[in-house]
Amino acid sequence: MSVNDDNNTAVDLALFGALGDLALRKLYVALYHLDRESLMAPETRILGLARQEYDNDAFRARVRDALETRVRADERTEESMNRFLARLDYIEIDFSSPDSYNQIAQWHGTSAQPLTIYLSVPARLYGEICANLSQSGCLDNESRVVVEKPIGYSLQTSEEINDAIGAVFDESRIYRIDHYLGKETVQNLLALRFANPLFGSQWNQSHISHVEITVAETVGIEGRWGYFDQAGQLRDMVQNHLMQLLCMIAMDPPSNLDADSIRDEKVKVLKALRPFEGERLDTDVVRGQYIAGTIAGKSVPGYLEEEGANVDSRTETFVAFKTEIQNWRWAGVPFYLRTGKRMPEKLSQIVIHFRPQSHYIFDNDQRSMAANKLIIRLQPDEGIALQVLTKDSGLDKGMRLRTGPLHLDFHQAFPSARIPDAYERLLLEVMKGQQYLFVRRDEIEYSWRWIDQLIKGWEARDIMPKRYPAGSWGPVSSIGMITQDGRSWYEDY
Repeated sequence: MSVNDDNNTAVDLALFGALGDLALRKLYVALYHLDRESLMAPETRILGLARQEYDNDAFRARVRDALETRVRADERTEESMNRFLARLDYIEIDFSSPDSYNQIAQWHGTSAQPLTIYLSVPARLYGEICANLSQSGCLDNESRVVVEKPIGYSLQTSEEINDAIGAVFDESRIYRIDHYLGKETVQNLLALRFANPLFGSQWNQSHISHVEITVAETVGIEGRWGYFDQAGQLRDMVQNHLMQLLCMIAMDPPSNLDADSIRDEKVKVLKALRPFEGERLDTDVVRGQYIAGTIAGKSVPGYLEEEGANVDSRTETFVAFKTEIQNWRWAGVPFYLRTGKRMPEKLSQIVIHFRPQSHYIFDNDQRSMAANKLIIRLQPDEGIALQVLTKDSGLDKGMRLRTGPLHLDFHQAFPSARIPDAYERLLLEVMKGQQYLFVRRDEIEYSWRWIDQLIKGWEARDIMPKRYPAGSWGPVSSIGMITQDGRSWYEDY
Protein backbone atom coordinates (compact mmCIF):
# COMPACT_ATOMS: atom_id res chain seq x y z
CA MET A 1 0.00 0.00 0.00
CA SER A 2 1.39 3.42 -0.95
CA VAL A 3 1.88 6.22 1.55
CA ASN A 4 -0.31 8.32 -0.73
CA ASP A 5 -3.43 6.21 -0.09
CA ASP A 6 -5.94 8.13 1.99
CA ASN A 7 -8.55 5.53 2.85
CA ASN A 8 -9.94 5.75 6.39
CA THR A 9 -10.71 2.26 7.64
CA ALA A 10 -12.90 1.82 10.70
CA VAL A 11 -11.31 -0.28 13.45
CA ASP A 12 -12.09 -1.59 16.90
CA LEU A 13 -9.15 -0.25 18.94
CA ALA A 14 -8.43 -2.11 22.20
CA LEU A 15 -5.97 -0.18 24.34
CA PHE A 16 -4.08 -2.09 27.04
CA GLY A 17 -2.71 0.23 29.72
CA ALA A 18 -5.67 2.55 29.22
CA LEU A 19 -5.06 4.47 32.46
CA GLY A 20 -1.30 4.73 32.10
CA ASP A 21 0.84 7.81 31.58
CA LEU A 22 1.25 7.43 27.80
CA ALA A 23 -2.46 6.90 27.21
CA LEU A 24 -3.52 9.88 29.33
CA ARG A 25 -0.81 12.24 28.05
CA LYS A 26 -0.66 11.32 24.38
CA LEU A 27 -2.97 8.67 22.99
CA TYR A 28 -6.40 10.07 23.87
CA VAL A 29 -5.30 13.54 22.83
CA ALA A 30 -4.14 12.19 19.45
CA LEU A 31 -7.33 10.17 18.96
CA TYR A 32 -9.46 13.17 19.92
CA HIS A 33 -7.77 15.35 17.29
CA LEU A 34 -8.25 12.68 14.62
CA ASP A 35 -11.94 12.57 15.49
CA ARG A 36 -12.26 16.36 15.64
CA GLU A 37 -10.70 16.72 12.19
CA SER A 38 -12.91 13.99 10.69
CA LEU A 39 -9.94 11.69 10.06
CA MET A 40 -11.39 8.85 12.13
CA ALA A 41 -14.10 6.71 10.58
CA PRO A 42 -17.46 7.24 12.31
CA GLU A 43 -17.74 3.52 13.13
CA THR A 44 -14.40 3.32 14.96
CA ARG A 45 -14.74 2.22 18.59
CA ILE A 46 -12.18 2.43 21.40
CA LEU A 47 -11.96 0.01 24.33
CA GLY A 48 -9.89 0.88 27.38
CA LEU A 49 -8.32 -2.08 29.23
CA ALA A 50 -6.62 -1.83 32.62
CA ARG A 51 -6.53 -3.49 36.03
CA GLN A 52 -8.37 -0.69 37.87
CA GLU A 53 -12.06 -0.96 38.70
CA TYR A 54 -13.95 1.56 36.54
CA ASP A 55 -17.24 1.58 34.71
CA ASN A 56 -17.77 3.29 31.34
CA ASP A 57 -18.92 6.58 32.87
CA ALA A 58 -15.98 6.83 35.27
CA PHE A 59 -13.53 5.96 32.49
CA ARG A 60 -14.97 8.60 30.17
CA ALA A 61 -14.79 11.15 32.98
CA ARG A 62 -11.10 10.32 33.49
CA VAL A 63 -10.38 10.73 29.78
CA ARG A 64 -12.34 14.00 29.73
CA ASP A 65 -10.12 15.33 32.53
CA ALA A 66 -7.03 14.37 30.52
CA LEU A 67 -8.33 16.12 27.41
CA GLU A 68 -9.29 19.27 29.29
CA THR A 69 -5.77 19.39 30.71
CA ARG A 70 -3.89 18.76 27.47
CA VAL A 71 -6.05 20.06 24.61
CA ARG A 72 -6.19 23.82 24.09
CA ALA A 73 -9.50 25.42 24.97
CA ASP A 74 -9.96 26.77 21.42
CA GLU A 75 -9.54 23.23 20.04
CA ARG A 76 -12.36 21.61 21.99
CA THR A 77 -16.10 22.11 22.13
CA GLU A 78 -18.70 20.26 24.14
CA GLU A 79 -19.95 18.71 20.91
CA SER A 80 -16.54 17.43 19.80
CA MET A 81 -15.71 16.16 23.30
CA ASN A 82 -18.99 14.29 23.66
CA ARG A 83 -18.71 12.78 20.19
CA PHE A 84 -15.27 11.41 20.97
CA LEU A 85 -16.10 10.19 24.47
CA ALA A 86 -19.12 8.32 23.12
CA ARG A 87 -16.69 6.06 21.25
CA LEU A 88 -15.12 4.86 24.52
CA ASP A 89 -15.86 1.75 26.56
CA TYR A 90 -13.93 0.23 29.44
CA ILE A 91 -13.23 -3.29 30.73
CA GLU A 92 -11.36 -4.16 33.92
CA ILE A 93 -9.00 -6.99 33.03
CA ASP A 94 -6.35 -9.18 34.60
CA PHE A 95 -3.67 -9.32 31.91
CA SER A 96 -2.42 -12.70 33.18
CA SER A 97 -5.84 -14.42 33.25
CA PRO A 98 -6.86 -15.98 29.90
CA ASP A 99 -10.52 -16.03 30.96
CA SER A 100 -10.53 -12.22 31.31
CA TYR A 101 -9.96 -11.88 27.58
CA ASN A 102 -13.35 -13.36 26.76
CA GLN A 103 -14.74 -9.91 27.59
CA ILE A 104 -12.77 -8.46 24.64
CA ALA A 105 -14.17 -11.11 22.30
CA GLN A 106 -17.68 -10.27 23.49
CA TRP A 107 -17.11 -6.52 23.02
CA HIS A 108 -15.71 -7.03 19.51
CA GLY A 109 -18.52 -9.48 18.77
CA THR A 110 -19.27 -10.04 15.10
CA SER A 111 -17.88 -6.66 14.05
CA ALA A 112 -16.35 -6.64 10.58
CA GLN A 113 -13.90 -3.96 11.69
CA PRO A 114 -10.35 -5.23 12.30
CA LEU A 115 -9.53 -5.57 15.98
CA THR A 116 -6.46 -3.41 16.58
CA ILE A 117 -4.58 -4.09 19.81
CA TYR A 118 -2.45 -1.26 21.27
CA LEU A 119 -0.01 -2.45 23.96
CA SER A 120 0.80 0.59 26.09
CA VAL A 121 2.33 -1.66 28.76
CA PRO A 122 5.87 -2.86 29.60
CA ALA A 123 7.40 -4.98 26.83
CA ARG A 124 7.78 -7.96 29.16
CA LEU A 125 3.96 -8.35 29.02
CA TYR A 126 3.69 -8.38 25.21
CA GLY A 127 4.07 -12.12 24.78
CA GLU A 128 1.65 -13.07 27.54
CA ILE A 129 -1.03 -10.66 26.30
CA CYS A 130 -0.71 -11.81 22.69
CA ALA A 131 -0.95 -15.47 23.70
CA ASN A 132 -4.04 -14.81 25.81
CA LEU A 133 -5.68 -12.86 23.00
CA SER A 134 -5.11 -15.78 20.65
CA GLN A 135 -6.29 -18.39 23.14
CA SER A 136 -9.52 -16.47 23.85
CA GLY A 137 -10.48 -16.39 20.18
CA CYS A 138 -10.36 -12.59 19.93
CA LEU A 139 -8.18 -12.50 16.82
CA ASP A 140 -8.48 -13.28 13.14
CA ASN A 141 -6.31 -12.74 10.08
CA GLU A 142 -7.21 -9.05 9.96
CA SER A 143 -6.23 -8.26 13.57
CA ARG A 144 -3.29 -5.91 14.18
CA VAL A 145 -1.05 -5.17 17.13
CA VAL A 146 0.75 -1.92 17.97
CA VAL A 147 3.74 -2.14 20.34
CA GLU A 148 5.86 0.56 21.91
CA LYS A 149 9.65 0.57 21.81
CA PRO A 150 12.19 -0.14 23.15
CA ILE A 151 11.53 -3.82 22.64
CA GLY A 152 13.88 -5.72 24.90
CA TYR A 153 17.14 -4.99 26.66
CA SER A 154 19.49 -6.65 24.15
CA LEU A 155 19.38 -8.60 20.91
CA GLN A 156 18.54 -11.79 22.80
CA THR A 157 15.67 -10.30 24.81
CA SER A 158 14.40 -8.48 21.73
CA GLU A 159 14.31 -11.75 19.81
CA GLU A 160 12.43 -13.45 22.64
CA ILE A 161 9.76 -10.73 22.74
CA ASN A 162 9.43 -10.55 18.96
CA ASP A 163 9.19 -14.34 18.76
CA ALA A 164 6.29 -14.25 21.23
CA ILE A 165 4.49 -11.52 19.27
CA GLY A 166 5.27 -13.25 15.97
CA ALA A 167 3.79 -16.52 17.20
CA VAL A 168 0.40 -14.80 17.16
CA PHE A 169 0.66 -11.98 14.60
CA ASP A 170 2.15 -12.07 11.11
CA GLU A 171 4.85 -9.43 10.54
CA SER A 172 2.50 -7.60 8.17
CA ARG A 173 0.15 -7.07 11.16
CA ILE A 174 2.75 -5.81 13.66
CA TYR A 175 3.21 -2.04 14.09
CA ARG A 176 6.29 -1.17 16.17
CA ILE A 177 6.10 2.49 17.12
CA ASP A 178 9.00 4.90 17.23
CA HIS A 179 7.20 8.20 17.71
CA TYR A 180 10.07 10.18 16.10
CA LEU A 181 9.03 8.68 12.75
CA GLY A 182 5.65 10.38 13.07
CA LYS A 183 7.08 13.89 13.40
CA GLU A 184 6.26 16.30 10.59
CA THR A 185 9.91 17.19 10.02
CA VAL A 186 11.01 13.57 9.77
CA GLN A 187 8.28 13.04 7.19
CA ASN A 188 9.59 16.05 5.32
CA LEU A 189 12.99 14.39 5.07
CA LEU A 190 11.54 12.07 2.43
CA ALA A 191 10.29 15.03 0.40
CA LEU A 192 13.41 17.12 1.03
CA ARG A 193 15.82 14.40 -0.06
CA PHE A 194 13.96 12.63 -2.83
CA ALA A 195 11.78 15.34 -4.39
CA ASN A 196 14.41 18.11 -4.67
CA PRO A 197 17.27 17.66 -7.17
CA LEU A 198 19.11 20.45 -5.31
CA PHE A 199 19.65 18.08 -2.38
CA GLY A 200 19.33 14.70 -4.06
CA SER A 201 22.38 15.33 -6.23
CA GLN A 202 24.44 16.63 -3.29
CA TRP A 203 23.57 13.93 -0.73
CA ASN A 204 26.83 11.98 -0.69
CA GLN A 205 30.47 11.99 0.40
CA SER A 206 31.54 14.26 -2.47
CA HIS A 207 29.46 17.16 -1.13
CA ILE A 208 28.85 16.50 2.60
CA SER A 209 31.75 16.73 5.04
CA HIS A 210 30.00 15.48 8.19
CA VAL A 211 26.62 15.11 9.90
CA GLU A 212 25.49 15.88 13.48
CA ILE A 213 22.45 14.45 15.24
CA THR A 214 21.57 15.84 18.69
CA VAL A 215 18.70 14.78 20.94
CA ALA A 216 18.98 16.73 24.21
CA GLU A 217 16.63 16.61 27.19
CA THR A 218 16.47 19.02 30.11
CA VAL A 219 14.67 16.51 32.34
CA GLY A 220 16.24 13.93 34.60
CA ILE A 221 14.76 10.48 35.08
CA GLU A 222 11.35 11.76 36.25
CA GLY A 223 10.68 8.94 38.71
CA ARG A 224 11.65 6.24 36.19
CA TRP A 225 14.71 5.10 38.15
CA GLY A 226 13.77 1.42 38.14
CA TYR A 227 13.49 1.34 34.35
CA PHE A 228 16.14 3.84 33.37
CA ASP A 229 18.96 2.51 35.53
CA GLN A 230 18.58 -0.86 33.82
CA ALA A 231 18.46 0.69 30.36
CA GLY A 232 20.62 3.81 30.27
CA GLN A 233 20.68 6.45 27.57
CA LEU A 234 22.23 4.14 24.98
CA ARG A 235 19.41 1.61 25.10
CA ASP A 236 16.67 4.14 25.88
CA MET A 237 17.41 6.74 23.18
CA VAL A 238 20.16 5.65 20.78
CA GLN A 239 18.88 2.16 19.99
CA ASN A 240 15.59 3.49 18.71
CA HIS A 241 15.25 7.25 18.16
CA LEU A 242 18.77 8.20 17.07
CA MET A 243 19.22 5.07 14.96
CA GLN A 244 15.98 5.84 13.12
CA LEU A 245 17.03 9.44 12.46
CA LEU A 246 20.40 8.21 11.22
CA CYS A 247 18.68 5.79 8.84
CA MET A 248 16.35 8.47 7.46
CA ILE A 249 19.30 10.75 6.76
CA ALA A 250 21.65 8.13 5.32
CA MET A 251 19.46 5.67 3.43
CA ASP A 252 19.56 5.36 -0.34
CA PRO A 253 16.46 6.31 -2.36
CA PRO A 254 13.85 3.54 -2.07
CA SER A 255 12.45 2.08 -5.29
CA ASN A 256 9.04 3.46 -4.31
CA LEU A 257 7.19 4.68 -1.23
CA ASP A 258 5.76 1.42 0.00
CA ALA A 259 6.63 0.23 3.49
CA ASP A 260 9.11 -2.51 2.66
CA SER A 261 11.01 -0.45 0.07
CA ILE A 262 11.67 2.25 2.68
CA ARG A 263 12.51 -0.22 5.43
CA ASP A 264 14.81 -2.24 3.16
CA GLU A 265 16.95 0.85 2.67
CA LYS A 266 17.05 1.59 6.39
CA VAL A 267 18.27 -1.94 7.11
CA LYS A 268 21.13 -1.46 4.63
CA VAL A 269 22.32 1.54 6.68
CA LEU A 270 22.25 -0.42 9.94
CA LYS A 271 24.20 -3.29 8.34
CA ALA A 272 26.83 -0.84 7.07
CA LEU A 273 27.48 0.87 10.45
CA ARG A 274 31.11 0.53 11.46
CA PRO A 275 31.42 -1.32 14.79
CA PHE A 276 33.43 0.09 17.71
CA GLU A 277 36.59 -1.87 18.43
CA GLY A 278 39.82 -1.38 20.34
CA GLU A 279 41.00 2.19 20.88
CA ARG A 280 37.95 3.63 19.11
CA LEU A 281 36.00 2.84 22.29
CA ASP A 282 38.18 5.46 24.00
CA THR A 283 38.52 8.05 21.24
CA ASP A 284 35.18 7.88 19.38
CA VAL A 285 32.67 7.18 22.16
CA VAL A 286 31.89 9.18 25.31
CA ARG A 287 29.54 8.02 28.04
CA GLY A 288 28.58 10.39 30.82
CA GLN A 289 26.51 10.71 33.97
CA TYR A 290 25.16 14.04 35.24
CA ILE A 291 26.03 15.50 38.61
CA ALA A 292 24.25 18.33 40.41
CA GLY A 293 23.96 21.58 38.49
CA THR A 294 21.63 24.33 37.37
CA ILE A 295 19.01 24.38 34.63
CA ALA A 296 17.01 27.53 33.83
CA GLY A 297 18.26 29.10 37.05
CA LYS A 298 17.07 26.19 39.20
CA SER A 299 19.35 23.81 41.10
CA VAL A 300 18.83 20.14 40.26
CA PRO A 301 20.33 17.02 41.85
CA GLY A 302 22.85 14.68 40.28
CA TYR A 303 21.84 11.28 38.93
CA LEU A 304 23.14 9.47 42.01
CA GLU A 305 21.18 11.89 44.22
CA GLU A 306 17.80 11.23 42.57
CA GLU A 307 15.10 9.64 44.69
CA GLY A 308 15.62 5.87 44.99
CA ALA A 309 19.07 6.06 43.42
CA ASN A 310 21.70 3.34 43.63
CA VAL A 311 24.73 5.40 44.62
CA ASP A 312 27.06 2.88 42.94
CA SER A 313 25.28 3.05 39.57
CA ARG A 314 27.44 3.21 36.45
CA THR A 315 24.50 3.82 34.13
CA GLU A 316 25.10 6.48 31.49
CA THR A 317 22.75 9.45 31.13
CA PHE A 318 24.71 10.82 28.16
CA VAL A 319 26.23 9.24 25.06
CA ALA A 320 28.18 10.83 22.22
CA PHE A 321 29.96 8.98 19.46
CA LYS A 322 31.46 9.28 16.01
CA THR A 323 30.55 6.55 13.57
CA GLU A 324 30.82 5.85 9.86
CA ILE A 325 28.62 4.14 7.30
CA GLN A 326 30.73 1.84 5.18
CA ASN A 327 29.23 2.21 1.72
CA TRP A 328 29.90 4.21 -1.43
CA ARG A 329 27.57 7.10 -0.57
CA TRP A 330 29.09 7.88 2.83
CA ALA A 331 32.68 6.62 2.66
CA GLY A 332 34.85 8.88 4.84
CA VAL A 333 31.93 10.97 6.19
CA PRO A 334 31.78 10.95 10.00
CA PHE A 335 28.40 11.00 11.74
CA TYR A 336 28.51 12.61 15.19
CA LEU A 337 25.60 11.64 17.45
CA ARG A 338 24.86 12.69 21.02
CA THR A 339 22.00 12.46 23.44
CA GLY A 340 21.73 13.21 27.13
CA LYS A 341 19.59 14.16 30.07
CA ARG A 342 19.86 17.39 32.07
CA MET A 343 21.15 19.32 29.06
CA PRO A 344 20.82 23.15 28.80
CA GLU A 345 17.80 22.98 26.48
CA LYS A 346 15.34 20.54 25.00
CA LEU A 347 16.51 20.07 21.45
CA SER A 348 16.30 17.53 18.66
CA GLN A 349 18.05 18.50 15.46
CA ILE A 350 20.10 17.23 12.55
CA VAL A 351 22.82 19.37 10.99
CA ILE A 352 24.18 18.50 7.54
CA HIS A 353 27.54 20.18 6.90
CA PHE A 354 28.32 20.62 3.22
CA ARG A 355 31.87 20.83 1.92
CA PRO A 356 33.16 24.32 1.05
CA GLN A 357 33.97 25.37 -2.49
CA SER A 358 37.33 23.97 -3.58
CA HIS A 359 38.38 27.40 -4.92
CA TYR A 360 37.88 30.19 -2.38
CA ILE A 361 38.30 33.84 -3.50
CA PHE A 362 37.12 35.84 -0.47
CA ASP A 363 38.88 37.05 2.69
CA ASN A 364 40.98 34.31 4.23
CA ASP A 365 39.90 35.29 7.75
CA GLN A 366 36.35 34.29 6.79
CA ARG A 367 37.31 30.96 5.26
CA SER A 368 35.84 29.02 8.20
CA MET A 369 32.40 30.38 7.23
CA ALA A 370 32.62 29.09 3.67
CA ALA A 371 30.35 26.07 3.95
CA ASN A 372 26.59 25.66 3.84
CA LYS A 373 24.69 23.92 6.59
CA LEU A 374 21.23 22.37 6.47
CA ILE A 375 19.60 22.44 9.92
CA ILE A 376 16.61 20.15 10.41
CA ARG A 377 14.86 20.93 13.70
CA LEU A 378 12.49 18.35 15.19
CA GLN A 379 11.85 20.07 18.52
CA PRO A 380 11.03 22.35 20.15
CA ASP A 381 10.04 24.23 16.95
CA GLU A 382 9.86 22.02 13.88
CA GLY A 383 11.43 23.50 10.78
CA ILE A 384 14.22 23.44 8.22
CA ALA A 385 16.88 26.11 7.63
CA LEU A 386 19.65 26.29 5.03
CA GLN A 387 22.58 28.45 6.12
CA VAL A 388 23.93 30.29 3.07
CA LEU A 389 26.60 32.94 2.55
CA THR A 390 25.80 36.34 1.09
CA LYS A 391 27.58 39.67 0.82
CA ASP A 392 27.22 41.86 3.89
CA SER A 393 25.27 45.02 3.06
CA GLY A 394 26.80 48.50 3.29
CA LEU A 395 29.18 50.61 1.21
CA ASP A 396 31.95 50.12 3.75
CA LYS A 397 31.72 46.31 3.80
CA GLY A 398 33.43 45.54 0.51
CA MET A 399 33.03 41.82 -0.23
CA ARG A 400 32.73 40.81 3.39
CA LEU A 401 30.52 37.78 3.80
CA ARG A 402 27.72 37.08 6.21
CA THR A 403 25.87 33.88 6.97
CA GLY A 404 22.10 33.75 7.17
CA PRO A 405 19.26 31.25 6.90
CA LEU A 406 16.82 30.40 4.18
CA HIS A 407 14.27 29.36 6.75
CA LEU A 408 11.10 27.26 6.76
CA ASP A 409 9.47 27.40 10.17
CA PHE A 410 6.36 25.23 10.05
CA HIS A 411 4.50 27.36 12.59
CA GLN A 412 5.21 30.58 10.67
CA ALA A 413 4.78 29.11 7.20
CA PHE A 414 1.43 27.54 8.06
CA PRO A 415 0.06 29.82 10.81
CA SER A 416 -3.52 28.59 10.47
CA ALA A 417 -2.54 24.92 10.48
CA ARG A 418 -2.00 22.99 13.69
CA ILE A 419 1.16 20.88 13.52
CA PRO A 420 -0.10 17.38 14.35
CA ASP A 421 1.51 15.41 17.14
CA ALA A 422 3.52 12.38 16.03
CA TYR A 423 1.02 9.99 17.61
CA GLU A 424 -1.80 11.41 15.51
CA ARG A 425 -0.04 10.46 12.31
CA LEU A 426 1.01 7.06 13.63
CA LEU A 427 -2.46 6.13 14.88
CA LEU A 428 -3.98 7.26 11.59
CA GLU A 429 -1.59 5.04 9.63
CA VAL A 430 -2.43 2.07 11.87
CA MET A 431 -6.11 2.59 11.10
CA LYS A 432 -5.32 2.72 7.39
CA GLY A 433 -3.22 -0.43 7.66
CA GLN A 434 -0.05 1.29 6.39
CA GLN A 435 3.32 0.30 7.85
CA TYR A 436 5.83 2.68 6.30
CA LEU A 437 6.20 4.70 9.52
CA PHE A 438 6.73 1.61 11.66
CA VAL A 439 9.82 -0.43 12.39
CA ARG A 440 10.31 -3.89 10.94
CA ARG A 441 11.77 -6.70 13.03
CA ASP A 442 15.08 -6.90 11.20
CA GLU A 443 15.62 -3.15 11.78
CA ILE A 444 15.27 -3.75 15.51
CA GLU A 445 17.67 -6.65 15.46
CA TYR A 446 20.43 -5.04 13.40
CA SER A 447 20.22 -2.02 15.65
CA TRP A 448 20.55 -4.22 18.75
CA ARG A 449 23.54 -6.05 17.27
CA TRP A 450 25.36 -2.75 16.90
CA ILE A 451 24.36 -1.56 20.38
CA ASP A 452 25.30 -4.89 22.00
CA GLN A 453 28.83 -4.82 20.60
CA LEU A 454 29.31 -1.31 21.97
CA ILE A 455 28.11 -2.33 25.44
CA LYS A 456 30.36 -5.40 25.42
CA GLY A 457 33.28 -3.13 24.50
CA TRP A 458 32.54 -0.85 27.44
CA GLU A 459 32.38 -3.81 29.78
CA ALA A 460 35.58 -5.39 28.44
CA ARG A 461 37.53 -2.14 28.84
CA ASP A 462 35.77 -1.22 32.13
CA ILE A 463 34.87 2.23 30.80
CA MET A 464 33.22 4.36 33.48
CA PRO A 465 30.83 7.23 32.66
CA LYS A 466 32.44 10.66 32.88
CA ARG A 467 30.76 13.27 35.05
CA TYR A 468 29.14 16.39 33.65
CA PRO A 469 27.23 19.14 35.47
CA ALA A 470 23.49 19.29 34.89
CA GLY A 471 22.84 22.23 32.58
CA SER A 472 25.96 21.61 30.45
CA TRP A 473 26.32 19.96 27.04
CA GLY A 474 27.89 16.83 28.48
CA PRO A 475 31.41 15.76 29.44
CA VAL A 476 34.28 17.88 28.15
CA SER A 477 35.57 14.83 26.30
CA SER A 478 32.47 14.88 24.05
CA ILE A 479 33.65 18.28 22.82
CA GLY A 480 37.19 16.95 22.46
CA MET A 481 35.91 14.03 20.37
CA ILE A 482 34.72 16.37 17.62
CA THR A 483 37.37 19.09 17.98
CA GLN A 484 40.13 16.53 17.43
CA ASP A 485 38.78 16.39 13.88
CA GLY A 486 38.90 20.19 13.55
CA ARG A 487 35.13 20.55 13.96
CA SER A 488 32.64 21.82 16.54
CA TRP A 489 29.13 20.93 17.63
CA TYR A 490 26.69 23.28 15.92
CA GLU A 491 25.79 25.41 18.96
CA ASP A 492 29.51 26.13 19.50
CA TYR A 493 29.96 27.84 16.13
